[in-house]
Amino acid sequence: MITRKEVGSRMSKIVEYNGVVYFSGIVPNDKSLDLKGQTKEVLQMAEELFERAFTDKNHLLRAEIYLKDIDKDFQAFNEVYDAWISKEHPPARACVQASMSTPQTLVEIVFTAAKIQ
Repeated sequence: MITRKEVGSRMSKIVEYNGVVYFSGIVPNDKSLDLKGQTKEVLQMAEELFERAFTDKNHLLRAEIYLKDIDKDFQAFNEVYDAWISKEHPPARACVQASMSTPQTLVEIVFTAAKIQ
């Protein structure tokens, strides 16, 4: 059975199937922040979504990271991400440069996690 939460006309923010939780891309609300600020906001938003989906960062399976300017922001992103991510249970990860939905968006992250049983 597929369960969807926070369903809109275009997408669901959370989709669960067979004990795996898929999250839509998370972008910051405050686009005036620098890369570190946007990353911190995205990770805080992620934790709130994880709670609603009965999972947490220790159960992450995958993180897909999109940076507007990977050459400029990769190191700064990793400083924030490395301080946040579980050292004992890090997920598989990809990090690429991408055109964003707005010129002010510097980071977007897509997570996949196992539901806590």
